[in-house]
Amino acid sequence: MLLLSAIDRQALVRLLAAYRLRLQLLPASEPIPGSYWGESEAGLRGDVLFARLDTPLHSALHEAAHYICMTRERRAALDRDAGGDDAEEVAVCYLQILLADALAGISRAHMYDDMDRWGYSFRLGGARAWFEQDAADARSWLLEHGLIDSVQALTGALRG
Repeated sequence: MLLLSAIDRQALVRLLAAYRLRLQLLPASEPIPGSYWGESEAGLRGDVLFARLDTPLHSALHEAAHYICMTRERRAALDRDAGGDDAEEVAVCYLQILLADALAGISRAHMYDDMDRWGYSFRLGGARAWFEQDAADARSWLLEHGLIDSVQALTGALRG
């Protein structure tokens, strides 16, 4: 699993900042505020994504994608539980793969593998098969909300 300790964290900071989201790195011994899953998983409170160096990149990008995909009202009250419905959740999974692509040295393949290892569940059995063959609903959701464009490029926008 690819951890934050193994990536260019400044690139991650720049990516998150484009979405008005701040990365707060914590010492290894500290619990992560706003973490839905606990342990080393990333957490969200307001416009801050909390993580440690042992936080998996997929977790940080998944939580960032939740922040990007949620409504303005939910972002304003955000503390731990991103909420949302099933359609938004699949859009979040799709977006985290696109966000990985935006980081130098990180590929979709990294994200597919880490999502599968963590236990994300898809009808076709794996993240790659889902992304390439079964994610039209996620792409449509992201396009409808202005988070990607017609060629699946990130727009840098937050959901309004």
